[in-house]
Amino acid sequence: MKNVTFIGTGYVGLVSGTGISDFGHKVTCYDVAEEKIESLNSGKLPIYEPGLEELIKKNTNAGRLFFSNDPEIAIKDADVIFIAVGTPMLNDGKANLKYVESAARTIGNYLDSYTVICTKSTVPIGFGEKIIRIINNSKKKEVNFDYISNPEFLREGSALNDFLWPDRIVIGGSSKKSFDIMKEIYGPLFKNKQPIVYTTVTTAEMIKYASNAFLALKISYMNEVANLCESVGADVKQVSKVMGLDGRISSKFLHPGPGYGGSCFPKDTEAFVAVGRNSGNVIRTIEAAIKTNNEQKLRMVKKIKNLIGGDFENKTIAILGLAFKPNTDDVRESASIEMIKNIQEKGGLVNAFDPVANDSMKIIFPDISYKNSWKEACKDADGAVIMTEWNEFRGISLSYLKSLMKKPILLDTRNILNVKKLKKHGFLFDNVGHN
Repeated sequence: MKNVTFIGTGYVGLVSGTGISDFGHKVTCYDVAEEKIESLNSGKLPIYEPGLEELIKKNTNAGRLFFSNDPEIAIKDADVIFIAVGTPMLNDGKANLKYVESAARTIGNYLDSYTVICTKSTVPIGFGEKIIRIINNSKKKEVNFDYISNPEFLREGSALNDFLWPDRIVIGGSSKKSFDIMKEIYGPLFKNKQPIVYTTVTTAEMIKYASNAFLALKISYMNEVANLCESVGADVKQVSKVMGLDGRISSKFLHPGPGYGGSCFPKDTEAFVAVGRNSGNVIRTIEAAIKTNNEQKLRMVKKIKNLIGGDFENKTIAILGLAFKPNTDDVRESASIEMIKNIQEKGGLVNAFDPVANDSMKIIFPDISYKNSWKEACKDADGAVIMTEWNEFRGISLSYLKSLMKKPILLDTRNILNVKKLKKHGFLFDNVGHN
């Protein structure tokens, strides 16, 4: 058993820390936000992730998982310290690295003995060298450490499964001693024969950015295919299904929609492009993907505007789904934000409902009307838009929905409702990529 510390109790830190405690290690999750630590110690989670609350309770009760805002307690006796703080996007597209730098200084201040320092936060390619310098310059004692880049590949909504059964583990470093320690940290995954890749720090950093950028490119490409399908009369569902049968392509990330969002793809694509520019390499494919994604969000706004007669003024639109994807309360860069903003700017009213993300969106839009069900949101609405593919929206009774609304007008940006049934019930509708 190792003593492990996670700096940062956001999405990555909380999920990863809990997962590693479930492997049998003693894990302390540290955060500077006292109220966050108090909430975690009282059993209240700052994020929604299926299964996470139960796993936290299991490992806290077993005496393996702890939460603290005392840096000395968290760092002094740790064998491995993971940096898992946010790297949000700045206005110029670059990653905001102040939280990573602060974490590195804190580590240096309290480092007491040999430790493996491991970054899970997504940092620009080559930034690992700066983290090492900051720690060395902040050290109060002459102690050695090894640095590891260990990028995460967690999908919100299925993060626990992704952590416990990953496609791969990437460990970037240069020391055999640190590799051996990381092997012990991830011991159960070795037993499960999950692929573990040892590489350099810089290569590990590149793997993270290149992977996320490619997935974002795949989504944007499929959205453009969907738009073309609309123009020529093809069915994008069949197109994507048959494309996915090709082993070279695979079926993942081939579902068209209103554009990608979340905490990773938007900021990581922008940061990847920024790294390219700074090194004299223009990554045109990813620049195009970013542009396509932004345009796709506006295209959805135009679709519902056309459906309701070309004007939002004094019209009530029901927005069903606020999170950027189902099974999470994360609304960062959600396509719903652009939709709501445009409706409001043009004089429209918004009734919003999400099974778990209402409170998250209230921080951005405190003045729209939040409802407790899709039924409440759609009552007397002039139009409705499905923005997130929650399962409960798949089972919407179209006859009941029609009876609730002023007019049976619906935009399905996730293509989860049956087109034939929409026609049968007399809906004026649109979707993405087929008619």
